[in-house]
Amino acid sequence: MPRVNVFDAEFEYEAGDPTGYRAGEAKPGGQSLGKAAGGDGLNVRLYELPPGQSLCPYHYEYAEEWLLVLDGAPTLRVPHGEQPLQRGELVCFPPGPDGAHKVTNDTEQTARVLMFSSAREPAVAVYPDSDKIGVWPGNPDDNVLLRREDGHRDYWDREA
Repeated sequence: MPRVNVFDAEFEYEAGDPTGYRAGEAKPGGQSLGKAAGGDGLNVRLYELPPGQSLCPYHYEYAEEWLLVLDGAPTLRVPHGEQPLQRGELVCFPPGPDGAHKVTNDTEQTARVLMFSSAREPAVAVYPDSDKIGVWPGNPDDNVLLRREDGHRDYWDREA
């Protein structure tokens, strides 16, 4: 049975991530932590956040997401404000706008968090601060990220 250790993980950083969003993800064998451990029913990912970095922009999804703080003291932004988190705290983000969140490390020590969710492709995420909506259907060629201001199309637009 496969297994992984969240405290011995090595982290990969994406070269294209902008300053402020340079978080590392553990990808044992090139896959997410959950897949490396043999799972398929949950999306499980392990991240480290260096000082001054955020995991991703403020967003919500249409799937339940969870956060477990393994180390450090990141700040959690949610719809009703910001709150500091401590090692061992577990937070659930419900689907939709009430589950909007952003995790930032405002401390001088690296933080490590485990994120897991029922999210599967196709997936949709909404970014309220930038008014974007992202859709990831499972085929990278069909992924789309657009702003609401780009306008809505009629269902029959360009149909023969």
